[in-house]
Amino acid sequence: MRILVTGGAGYIGSVLIGKLLKEGYEVVCVDNLRYSKTSLLGYISNERFKFVYGDARDKELMKKLSKNVDFIIPLAAVVGAPASAKNPFLTKSLNYDAIKMLVEICPKDVGIIYPNTNSGYGRCPAGTFCTEESPLNPLSLYAKTKVEAEKVVMDRGNTVSLRLATVFGVSPRMRLDLLVNNFVYRAMKDKVLVIFEPHFRRNYIHVEDVADTFIFVIKNFDRMKDNVFNVGLNTANLTKLELAHKIKEQIPELVILVSDYAHDPDKRDYYISTKKLESFGWKARKSLEEGIKELIKAYPMFEASEPFVNNI
Repeated sequence: MRILVTGGAGYIGSVLIGKLLKEGYEVVCVDNLRYSKTSLLGYISNERFKFVYGDARDKELMKKLSKNVDFIIPLAAVVGAPASAKNPFLTKSLNYDAIKMLVEICPKDVGIIYPNTNSGYGRCPAGTFCTEESPLNPLSLYAKTKVEAEKVVMDRGNTVSLRLATVFGVSPRMRLDLLVNNFVYRAMKDKVLVIFEPHFRRNYIHVEDVADTFIFVIKNFDRMKDNVFNVGLNTANLTKLELAHKIKEQIPELVILVSDYAHDPDKRDYYISTKKLESFGWKARKSLEEGIKELIKAYPMFEASEPFVNNI
């Protein structure tokens, strides 16, 4: 079985590709190496891995590659509200237009596993959980483009969409803009966390569990296709302040300050339910506490890396 992954050199992709190869799949990765030129080097010696330097928006390239695969996982995207706001043209081009093009050129018998974000929920009333049937109310350009792209892929059929919680954990292509990763880094570097609007609620999921979820869907595709699933930790539905205290449990010297003098530009506020995905036999393996511990161990290694420093 052959899997095509776009954006495979990124934060999720560089973990996912290793797991796909370990499962025995052939993997074709398309990436323009915008963010990392080294995250996939560990897989070069594997005969089942093929790297294609290219752009996921290249119609002729994607048309050629999509003919010879069983599944496509289109990870290539501008990810996160701040990054999308900085480059709205690229965001629409990569997050929506490229997906629309892929749907048009991809053979119907090729399964698509689409990585969406649960940012599309925007807000859920206090005391409730967002399910896959909850109304979508995307607040950022990032969330809006991902929600619109999900509509396109789900209308196609032979597709599964995964609405991912905020991802955390260590990856060969490390990111600091993700909330858990950023909070842990600041806690280690500054010993102080200043939190704005601490009551905003979020849900989290380890990057390895995200990768494992894609593999779970591949193995169970026939009974899962044409469905949307929330992916997150039911044990990690936390406010920003609760997250900070989870980090303080492992960094006791951390000082947590709540400020009313600024506002969080990311106005998302919700908890999510993963009962639908769990009903298919899926289960997350990595806890938030484990992820925080791993980040604490890893950051001294990344600190010496120039690309990592520039990403702060």
